[in-house]
Amino acid sequence: MHTPTLDSPPRPQNHGAARFAGVLALCSALLLILVAVRWSPLIRADGDIAGTTHRWAVDEPGLTQACRILTDWVWDPWTMRLLCAAVVVWLVVRLAARWTAVWLALAVTLGTLVQQGIKAAVDRPRPVWPDPVDSAHYSAFPSGHAMTATVVCGLLLWLLHRHGVGRAVWRSAMAVAGVSVAGVGLTRIWLGVHWPSDVLGGWLLGTTVVALAVWAHRRWHP
Repeated sequence: MHTPTLDSPPRPQNHGAARFAGVLALCSALLLILVAVRWSPLIRADGDIAGTTHRWAVDEPGLTQACRILTDWVWDPWTMRLLCAAVVVWLVVRLAARWTAVWLALAVTLGTLVQQGIKAAVDRPRPVWPDPVDSAHYSAFPSGHAMTATVVCGLLLWLLHRHGVGRAVWRSAMAVAGVSVAGVGLTRIWLGVHWPSDVLGGWLLGTTVVALAVWAHRRWHP
Protein backbone atom coordinates (compact mmCIF):
# COMPACT_ATOMS: atom_id res chain seq x y z
CA MET A 1 0.00 0.00 0.00
CA HIS A 2 1.33 3.44 -0.93
CA THR A 3 1.86 5.81 1.99
CA PRO A 4 1.74 9.51 1.03
CA THR A 5 4.59 11.76 2.10
CA LEU A 6 4.38 15.29 3.37
CA ASP A 7 4.67 16.51 -0.21
CA SER A 8 1.66 14.61 -1.53
CA PRO A 9 -1.67 15.49 0.17
CA PRO A 10 -4.35 17.38 -1.79
CA ARG A 11 -4.11 21.16 -1.78
CA PRO A 12 -6.73 22.78 0.50
CA GLN A 13 -8.39 26.16 0.04
CA ASN A 14 -5.95 28.97 0.74
CA HIS A 15 -8.21 31.98 1.26
CA GLY A 16 -8.43 31.56 5.04
CA ALA A 17 -4.65 31.51 5.47
CA ALA A 18 -4.28 34.67 3.37
CA ARG A 19 -6.92 36.55 5.37
CA PHE A 20 -5.42 35.42 8.68
CA ALA A 21 -1.95 36.49 7.56
CA GLY A 22 -3.33 39.89 6.55
CA VAL A 23 -5.00 40.48 9.92
CA LEU A 24 -1.85 39.47 11.78
CA ALA A 25 0.28 41.72 9.58
CA LEU A 26 -1.99 44.69 10.36
CA CYS A 27 -1.83 44.01 14.10
CA SER A 28 1.95 43.66 13.95
CA ALA A 29 2.27 46.90 12.00
CA LEU A 30 0.04 48.76 14.46
CA LEU A 31 2.09 47.61 17.45
CA LEU A 32 5.31 48.46 15.60
CA ILE A 33 4.06 52.00 14.98
CA LEU A 34 3.00 52.46 18.60
CA VAL A 35 6.41 51.33 19.80
CA ALA A 36 8.27 53.45 17.25
CA VAL A 37 6.38 56.66 18.18
CA ARG A 38 6.61 55.80 21.89
CA TRP A 39 2.85 55.97 22.48
CA SER A 40 2.50 57.12 26.10
CA PRO A 41 -0.11 54.59 27.34
CA LEU A 42 1.94 51.72 25.96
CA ILE A 43 5.18 53.04 27.44
CA ARG A 44 3.54 53.48 30.86
CA ALA A 45 2.05 49.99 30.80
CA ASP A 46 5.40 48.52 29.77
CA GLY A 47 7.16 50.34 32.61
CA ASP A 48 4.60 49.33 35.24
CA ILE A 49 4.62 45.65 34.31
CA ALA A 50 8.39 45.46 33.85
CA GLY A 51 9.03 47.22 37.17
CA THR A 52 6.74 44.86 39.06
CA THR A 53 8.16 41.67 37.53
CA HIS A 54 11.72 42.89 38.12
CA ARG A 55 11.02 43.33 41.83
CA TRP A 56 9.64 39.80 41.93
CA ALA A 57 12.73 38.49 40.09
CA VAL A 58 15.05 40.12 42.60
CA ASP A 59 13.04 38.70 45.52
CA GLU A 60 12.89 35.15 44.06
CA PRO A 61 16.48 34.19 43.07
CA GLY A 62 15.68 30.47 42.75
CA LEU A 63 12.88 31.05 40.24
CA THR A 64 14.99 33.64 38.45
CA GLN A 65 17.83 31.15 38.02
CA ALA A 66 15.40 28.59 36.62
CA CYS A 67 14.16 31.21 34.13
CA ARG A 68 17.74 31.90 33.06
CA ILE A 69 18.38 28.20 32.38
CA LEU A 70 15.18 27.87 30.38
CA THR A 71 15.71 31.00 28.31
CA ASP A 72 19.45 30.45 27.72
CA TRP A 73 19.37 26.74 26.91
CA VAL A 74 15.94 25.18 26.40
CA TRP A 75 14.20 28.04 24.57
CA ASP A 76 17.21 29.87 23.15
CA PRO A 77 16.79 30.89 19.48
CA TRP A 78 19.74 28.72 18.47
CA THR A 79 18.17 25.72 20.20
CA MET A 80 15.03 26.35 18.16
CA ARG A 81 17.01 26.69 14.93
CA LEU A 82 18.88 23.45 15.60
CA LEU A 83 15.53 21.71 16.15
CA CYS A 84 14.36 23.11 12.82
CA ALA A 85 17.57 21.94 11.12
CA ALA A 86 17.01 18.42 12.48
CA VAL A 87 13.48 18.41 11.04
CA VAL A 88 14.79 19.63 7.68
CA VAL A 89 17.21 16.68 7.57
CA TRP A 90 14.41 14.29 8.59
CA LEU A 91 12.15 15.61 5.82
CA VAL A 92 14.83 15.02 3.20
CA VAL A 93 16.22 11.70 4.42
CA ARG A 94 13.13 9.92 5.73
CA LEU A 95 10.28 11.40 3.69
CA ALA A 96 12.00 12.62 0.52
CA ALA A 97 10.06 15.88 1.00
CA ARG A 98 12.74 18.16 -0.40
CA TRP A 99 10.43 21.00 -1.38
CA THR A 100 8.92 21.15 2.11
CA ALA A 101 12.38 20.96 3.69
CA VAL A 102 13.57 23.95 1.66
CA TRP A 103 10.34 25.79 2.47
CA LEU A 104 10.84 25.22 6.21
CA ALA A 105 14.45 26.39 6.15
CA LEU A 106 13.56 29.51 4.14
CA ALA A 107 10.62 30.38 6.41
CA VAL A 108 12.75 30.24 9.55
CA THR A 109 15.51 32.23 7.83
CA LEU A 110 12.96 34.84 6.73
CA GLY A 111 11.71 35.13 10.31
CA THR A 112 15.26 35.78 11.53
CA LEU A 113 15.89 38.42 8.86
CA VAL A 114 12.61 40.21 9.60
CA GLN A 115 13.39 40.15 13.30
CA GLN A 116 16.87 41.61 12.89
CA GLY A 117 15.70 44.19 10.37
CA ILE A 118 12.98 45.51 12.67
CA LYS A 119 15.36 45.56 15.63
CA ALA A 120 17.79 47.72 13.66
CA ALA A 121 15.06 50.01 12.33
CA VAL A 122 13.27 50.61 15.66
CA ASP A 123 16.43 50.53 17.82
CA ARG A 124 14.44 50.40 21.05
CA PRO A 125 16.51 50.43 24.26
CA ARG A 126 16.15 47.53 26.63
CA PRO A 127 15.08 48.03 30.27
CA VAL A 128 17.87 49.27 32.54
CA TRP A 129 17.88 48.32 36.23
CA PRO A 130 20.14 49.31 39.13
CA ASP A 131 20.18 45.65 40.22
CA PRO A 132 19.84 43.56 37.02
CA VAL A 133 19.32 39.80 37.26
CA ASP A 134 20.34 39.12 33.63
CA SER A 135 21.69 40.90 30.57
CA ALA A 136 21.05 40.88 26.83
CA HIS A 137 22.45 42.55 23.72
CA TYR A 138 21.04 44.32 20.67
CA SER A 139 17.80 46.29 20.49
CA ALA A 140 14.67 45.30 22.37
CA PHE A 141 11.81 45.21 19.85
CA PRO A 142 10.77 42.59 18.93
CA SER A 143 11.86 39.83 21.31
CA GLY A 144 14.02 37.47 19.29
CA HIS A 145 13.41 34.61 21.72
CA ALA A 146 9.62 34.99 21.51
CA MET A 147 9.54 35.41 17.73
CA THR A 148 11.89 32.51 16.96
CA ALA A 149 10.00 30.13 19.26
CA THR A 150 6.69 31.17 17.68
CA VAL A 151 7.97 30.66 14.13
CA VAL A 152 9.63 27.29 14.75
CA CYS A 153 6.90 25.82 16.96
CA GLY A 154 4.14 27.12 14.69
CA LEU A 155 5.65 25.68 11.53
CA LEU A 156 6.43 22.31 13.12
CA LEU A 157 2.91 22.06 14.52
CA TRP A 158 1.46 22.75 11.08
CA LEU A 159 3.64 20.05 9.56
CA LEU A 160 2.51 17.56 12.19
CA HIS A 161 -1.13 18.44 11.58
CA ARG A 162 -0.65 18.14 7.83
CA HIS A 163 0.99 14.76 8.23
CA GLY A 164 -1.98 13.49 10.24
CA VAL A 165 -0.23 12.32 13.41
CA GLY A 166 -2.11 10.48 16.13
CA ARG A 167 -4.21 12.29 18.71
CA ALA A 168 -1.81 11.64 21.60
CA VAL A 169 1.19 12.93 19.63
CA TRP A 170 -0.75 15.98 18.47
CA ARG A 171 -1.92 16.90 21.97
CA SER A 172 1.57 16.44 23.39
CA ALA A 173 3.08 18.59 20.64
CA MET A 174 0.45 21.28 21.20
CA ALA A 175 1.21 21.33 24.93
CA VAL A 176 4.99 21.51 24.44
CA ALA A 177 4.68 24.25 21.82
CA GLY A 178 2.25 26.29 23.90
CA VAL A 179 4.39 26.09 27.02
CA SER A 180 7.53 26.94 25.02
CA VAL A 181 6.09 29.97 23.21
CA ALA A 182 4.36 31.40 26.27
CA GLY A 183 7.17 30.44 28.64
CA VAL A 184 10.01 31.99 26.68
CA GLY A 185 8.15 35.29 26.44
CA LEU A 186 7.37 35.38 30.14
CA THR A 187 10.97 34.54 31.09
CA ARG A 188 12.25 37.46 29.02
CA ILE A 189 9.98 39.85 30.92
CA TRP A 190 10.76 38.23 34.28
CA LEU A 191 14.51 38.57 33.70
CA GLY A 192 14.09 42.25 32.89
CA VAL A 193 15.66 42.13 29.43
CA HIS A 194 12.49 42.95 27.47
CA TRP A 195 9.46 45.17 27.76
CA PRO A 196 6.11 43.33 27.60
CA SER A 197 5.32 44.89 24.20
CA ASP A 198 8.61 43.45 22.87
CA VAL A 199 7.35 39.98 23.68
CA LEU A 200 3.88 40.71 22.28
CA GLY A 201 5.54 41.97 19.12
CA GLY A 202 7.61 38.81 18.85
CA TRP A 203 4.51 36.65 19.20
CA LEU A 204 2.55 38.67 16.64
CA LEU A 205 5.34 38.87 14.09
CA GLY A 206 6.19 35.20 14.55
CA THR A 207 2.58 34.17 13.98
CA THR A 208 2.48 36.41 10.92
CA VAL A 209 5.52 34.64 9.46
CA VAL A 210 3.90 31.25 10.13
CA ALA A 211 0.63 32.30 8.46
CA LEU A 212 2.47 33.67 5.42
CA ALA A 213 4.60 30.54 5.17
CA VAL A 214 1.52 28.28 5.31
CA TRP A 215 -0.15 30.41 2.65
CA ALA A 216 2.95 30.18 0.44
CA HIS A 217 3.21 26.41 0.89
CA ARG A 218 -0.42 25.88 -0.07
CA ARG A 219 -0.14 28.21 -3.06
CA TRP A 220 3.14 27.08 -4.59
CA HIS A 221 3.57 23.53 -3.40
CA PRO A 222 4.33 21.49 -6.54
